[in-house]
Amino acid sequence: MLQYSKAFFGLQTDFAATAATLTGATLAQALLDHTNLYVRFGLGRGFDGAHPAWRRYVDGLSQAPDRADWTYRFYLAQVDRAPPPAPHERFGCFSYEVQDAGCVRIHFANADPLAVSPLGIERLPARLRELRALFAHVRRHHRAAVRVVGTSWLHNLRAYQRCFPPGYAASATVAAAKFRHLPLWGQFLDRHGAVRADRAEDFMRRLSRATAPQHLAPCFPLQALAVDAPVVAFYRFYGLDDLHGAT
Repeated sequence: MLQYSKAFFGLQTDFAATAATLTGATLAQALLDHTNLYVRFGLGRGFDGAHPAWRRYVDGLSQAPDRADWTYRFYLAQVDRAPPPAPHERFGCFSYEVQDAGCVRIHFANADPLAVSPLGIERLPARLRELRALFAHVRRHHRAAVRVVGTSWLHNLRAYQRCFPPGYAASATVAAAKFRHLPLWGQFLDRHGAVRADRAEDFMRRLSRATAPQHLAPCFPLQALAVDAPVVAFYRFYGLDDLHGAT
């Protein structure tokens, strides 16, 4: 499992401190609403401010001389005791989960063994093979699926868009209220969980200029985009039309 760096938590606690100042919220509430910490601590997605583990974190933070250090140490302790995440069906860099009988959600994580960009043009054939295998699996095992959805900052990148049917990228809209989720914060991470210095510096420059709540979202160099397209478009794009009597 990927372990995140201390700097990643520092970005989030700094952002929450600014959010608290600009919105009038307490720091505890800003950390709950404007960071990915609750999920990273393995507490699920209920975002319950009364969760015992969250309360331990907040209580310790109030006495900590260094917010980022305390947050990182709390994260490491939580990782040791957290149950493993629920498995997704994985095909190389891509995986999927079935949200309900009719909806498939796509995820990306760099699993490429090569020391090159997994989205570089030279790796496009490998990514397309993975996606073809993924959608063949969907076709065989989830016949009721009618839609494919995704939410990620990656949808801003042409290198990512070209892996999918054109209509999928064309459907992109800015996903609202994603401060709590990795599809927004993930843009600061490299494949090892370390922070990308150039993007983090850009983020902190923007954050230093924020003077109102509406300035918080634009601090992120790339926004999380939500996409949605019919599953049949994927079967056609990956040449799976003829499987199992598809039309």
